[in-house]
Amino acid sequence: MDSTSIPSMSMHISPLLPMEWLIGLAVCGMVLAALGSQRQKHASLVRVFCMAAFLVALLNPSILKEQRVPARDVAVIVVDQSGSQDFGKRKERTQRALTAVKAQLEKEPNLDVQVVEAPDNSTLSRDTRLFNALDLALSNVPQKRRAGVIFITDGQIHDVPDDISGDKYGPVSALLSGEHGEKDRQIVITNAPAYGLVDKNVTIKFKVEDTDNIHQDQVHVTLSLHSGKKQELFVRPGVENSVTVPIEHPSQNVFTLEADPVEGELTKANNKVPVIINGVRNRLKVLLVSGLPHAGARTWRDLLTSDPGVDLVHFTILREPDKIDYTPQRELSLIAFPFDELFNVKLYDFDLIVFDQYRVNNILPARYFRNIAKYVENGGAFLEASGPDFADDRHSLYNTPLREILPARPSGKVIKAPFKPELTELGRKHPVTRSLVWSGGPDTDPKDLQNWGDWMRYIDIDVQRGDVLMKAMDDRPLLVLSRVGKGRVAQLASDHVWLWARGYQGGGPHAELLRRTMHWLMKEPELDERALNVQVNKDTILIRKPFIDRESESVAMSDPNGNHSIIELKKDDQDWLSATVHAPSLGVYAFEDTNGTRKFAIVGDLNPPELRGVVTTAEKIKPVLEASKGGAIWLDKVPEPRVRFLGHARAYAGSNWVGLRRNNNYTVTDVKDIPLLPKWALLLGLLSITIFMWWFEGRKRS
Repeated sequence: MDSTSIPSMSMHISPLLPMEWLIGLAVCGMVLAALGSQRQKHASLVRVFCMAAFLVALLNPSILKEQRVPARDVAVIVVDQSGSQDFGKRKERTQRALTAVKAQLEKEPNLDVQVVEAPDNSTLSRDTRLFNALDLALSNVPQKRRAGVIFITDGQIHDVPDDISGDKYGPVSALLSGEHGEKDRQIVITNAPAYGLVDKNVTIKFKVEDTDNIHQDQVHVTLSLHSGKKQELFVRPGVENSVTVPIEHPSQNVFTLEADPVEGELTKANNKVPVIINGVRNRLKVLLVSGLPHAGARTWRDLLTSDPGVDLVHFTILREPDKIDYTPQRELSLIAFPFDELFNVKLYDFDLIVFDQYRVNNILPARYFRNIAKYVENGGAFLEASGPDFADDRHSLYNTPLREILPARPSGKVIKAPFKPELTELGRKHPVTRSLVWSGGPDTDPKDLQNWGDWMRYIDIDVQRGDVLMKAMDDRPLLVLSRVGKGRVAQLASDHVWLWARGYQGGGPHAELLRRTMHWLMKEPELDERALNVQVNKDTILIRKPFIDRESESVAMSDPNGNHSIIELKKDDQDWLSATVHAPSLGVYAFEDTNGTRKFAIVGDLNPPELRGVVTTAEKIKPVLEASKGGAIWLDKVPEPRVRFLGHARAYAGSNWVGLRRNNNYTVTDVKDIPLLPKWALLLGLLSITIFMWWFEGRKRS
């Protein structure tokens, strides 16, 4: 027998017949006894006694002997490990209280203690979810063994259950790690759009919230734009304010609002809040100017009109001024070519200008070419698809003011011979043409993916500046991309891309090539060979940049706390310059490369619940404390509270103590069913009672 077991004895019945039958027999016996008592009153008591003896025998009474082992109760200590516990002296108070409580609980012989640290500090948590961790810890503990729960927290818990009825956890108490009279200031974004049109303004609404013990009528707020410019604002706390910001480019536009700190406030982490607004273009406006009609004009038009996000304006020069034409005046077009409207008044309304096989003549004055060059230098985009006239000294676009922005000049030769367009070494790495090579996977040989059809003609050019991504025969330049001022220029030295569109010799990726080239010209961030690419996975930030001409590059990083460091990007196996950074805290991380390109990484929520309320409070968990008869103790007043063990009590907390419940539960290890009387004794007793009743009634009758 186990030395810790406790014997227990109790009466037990095991009826030999169903209880319904026994109840029926008892009722019948009582009726018969009542009827018999009318004639022989002296025998009624003896008969009732005899009947009762038989019923007791049929109930089969026995003694149940159990060996009971006391079941160990389970108490859970939930330790808050969220980021707000790092403020002030909360972590020190938490550790001191945890040590004191554990020392007291270890002295209880029939108690198991579980210490749960939540949230899991191995990853950055968006909010403080302590009850989820508690439910997981108690999932295999029967409710009768739950002695209670002690939370050590600042009270900012974000998963307090709504249903607190019943005795789910036992008595629940909270040890609050903060102190009375804490100060805090935070900025709350009340309304901010997720998207905005590029080159338009959007409105952000925000509010500065101070605790009641901060007495300031005006707060200084700094607004930082994506470009790095700053604006100064003065607002009243508790009042919603509006600020207008510009959407400068597609994709992420990051803005930051920061309020001046207050002396003695709990933390400055929530004085600064980022806002991300994704810039989208309403519709891209493209101006396509074609020279004399040719087979490739339809390729450009079909490509641009197939994109629902593009508004295309297309003009084709059908007739030169000096051409002798005897067509009657009334049969000529009624719409004159709108030179001034397109190249002067509304020039900057276009996102891209394409000249396809344009031939210089007397139609377009030189001042309009000068306007186009200035448009590009101020941030516009220009694509020139060369035809044979580009090599002609008299009719070449290079002889106009556009020579200031074109990356290559004509040598005067037009090569008419079949050739297969190929990517240069740079073209294999450049984001515009990279996918044309690696669409088969990282281990695919580029030569296996370039079974493209031939082109029949190209214009020989000499590159003055820019990047050559494609080449013709004898490594001559075919596709050149260049940056001019704030704008971009592309030059395609052939007019036979339409052969790919027609499927000649299997064709080629004409649509992807032209579309990606035009999107690069319109500054699509994903196609920018100088752009940083930042990806976030939990608390890990991956920084990447296309590998072009260097083995490494330095990137400056700023963390949410304002600390600065240098990250070194190095070439990886996939021809990227990359580096991985571990993010130790929630917030916005800013990265800037040597070209001044800025990118941001958001770790966790933009406005995490963990930073929305940081002042210590018992209000959030108060309903649970009251329902379970527990209470809250401030550790700044009682650093080492006592723990009491009680049975069922009216309260499980006091001014300096918290209570746990003794359930006195047990486990039965052995059961013995001992008959109250041996069977032979029971039969002898029933027979004796029957003989006595017969003798007694016979004697009375005589």
